[in-house]
Amino acid sequence: MRTIEVRPMTAEDVELITFHFAEHGIKKPGDYIRQCWEQNETGERVTLLAFYQGQFAGSLHLLKRSYYPYFADEGIPEINDFNVFPPMRQLGIGNALMDAVEQIAFEQYGGIVGIGVGLYESYGAAQRIYAKRGYIPDGRGVMYNQQPVAPGSQVWLDDDLNLYFTKMLP
Repeated sequence: MRTIEVRPMTAEDVELITFHFAEHGIKKPGDYIRQCWEQNETGERVTLLAFYQGQFAGSLHLLKRSYYPYFADEGIPEINDFNVFPPMRQLGIGNALMDAVEQIAFEQYGGIVGIGVGLYESYGAAQRIYAKRGYIPDGRGVMYNQQPVAPGSQVWLDDDLNLYFTKMLP
């Protein structure tokens, strides 16, 4: 039987998260995890954790105020930093996290939520899950460091090259 639990982060989770991200080779330093917790306390961010059969399996965040200027200007909260550990993918954990964060976004912040996704192969699973869940491109094109990429310009294909999507309340 598959058991998935999704719950908000607590102060006690900081070390657990830091340890498991390092164990899976995902670069999330302890200082970043502590900053996320502090932002949870101030209400700037909601961090949700997923557990599969009792094991920490991944997390995501909801930023009340996005770092992406268009979302920030429009008051669109952003789903951010979505991670499910590779050995635990294809078990419904990502969808459980997305169900929970969308419910929070729609209840607390209005009828629309946004998300950004990277453009190289490592983001393929995320690109597919967002499309299947009804996210559509925001129509502003590719962004690098949350700024538009002008035609003919050159940018690095790294984690800062993103396409942003939105989803309306069903």
